[in-house]
Amino acid sequence: MGSDSEAEKSAQKEKEKKILALSPIAKPLAGKKLCKRTLKLVRRASQHKCLKRGVKEVVKSIRRGQKGLCVIAGNISPIDVITHVPILCEEADIPYIYVPSKEELAGAGATKRPTCCVLVMTKPAKGEIEQGEQEKLKSDYDQVVSEVSEVTASLF
Repeated sequence: MGSDSEAEKSAQKEKEKKILALSPIAKPLAGKKLCKRTLKLVRRASQHKCLKRGVKEVVKSIRRGQKGLCVIAGNISPIDVITHVPILCEEADIPYIYVPSKEELAGAGATKRPTCCVLVMTKPAKGEIEQGEQEKLKSDYDQVVSEVSEVTASLF
């Protein structure tokens, strides 16, 4: 029993470290429920190849006029790597949200390498997906975007 409580304490300390490691510009930050839903959307989008991973790809896609939801990791260091992404998103009228961990974002995006940001699109870059899957992805996307806009509206 003692080892269980020690494991719980170490897990709690890890969680506190993650919270302390958040960058000061990580606003709007997704809450627990929204974070879970957002990562689920990222996972589904990566399965259907409707996902752009990394700062370089995301910035290129935004500049080319592609629309979607930008999910940015909140624990990026140095912070200069991603400071321009929210500005690009606001100029292009793309909703964005921060999630606490780059590791969780990478896991949801089906990569082992920690990822700074991803752009979730409703249509794949190449090819097509089934109509039913497209509608399911679109409904999840719309739900997350509406929650993100609520969080953003309450913040500003």
